[in-house]
Amino acid sequence: MKNDRRPSWMTAAILTAGLLLLCSMWGMAVKYETIEAIAMGQSTQLGQRFNVTIIIYEFSTDDDQKALADAFQAAGPQGMFNAVTKMKAKGHMAITGTLGYDINYIKEFKMPDGSRKIRLVTDRPLRFREVWQDSRSTDYNLSAAEIILTGEKKTSSGTLMPAMQLKLNKQTNQVEVEAYDNPWKLLDIVDSQPKEKD
Repeated sequence: MKNDRRPSWMTAAILTAGLLLLCSMWGMAVKYETIEAIAMGQSTQLGQRFNVTIIIYEFSTDDDQKALADAFQAAGPQGMFNAVTKMKAKGHMAITGTLGYDINYIKEFKMPDGSRKIRLVTDRPLRFREVWQDSRSTDYNLSAAEIILTGEKKTSSGTLMPAMQLKLNKQTNQVEVEAYDNPWKLLDIVDSQPKEKD
């Protein structure tokens, strides 16, 4: 019976190549910005709360912003929904007890006082019961949030709308946000940004 074992030098070479590959992958690993907050219910949801985690892979571009605006002008809320769903994921949002879902639009705005405004919009996964019953909530097929990051947990703030739609006010010709339920207030916001390499 022939000995099929590879020569020891070949085994060593394969192991070394594998280790180098792993090391290079670790070195190239991308660290994402993570925002954690507590969502507090308002009005009819008063007293309810849950944790929210937002992971940002990258920010949307000015072209992305223009694409959404153009889609809304051309075809209203459905046009914007269609445009959002075609965008690749820019991040992920998870709420306590759920796996969460991808966020397709995340825009960063630098404010004059040094704070950062993060605005996100994505298509909302509709539940089977909503679709089956043709509930009014299916019209509110987007989720959105706006977060002001000051660098301090106590002074950072935000608003989360798990189900919303955009409408054009015909009197003012302004785009308005309409939430299905009351917006949730984001508190105790902690922002973890990736450290830059030297």
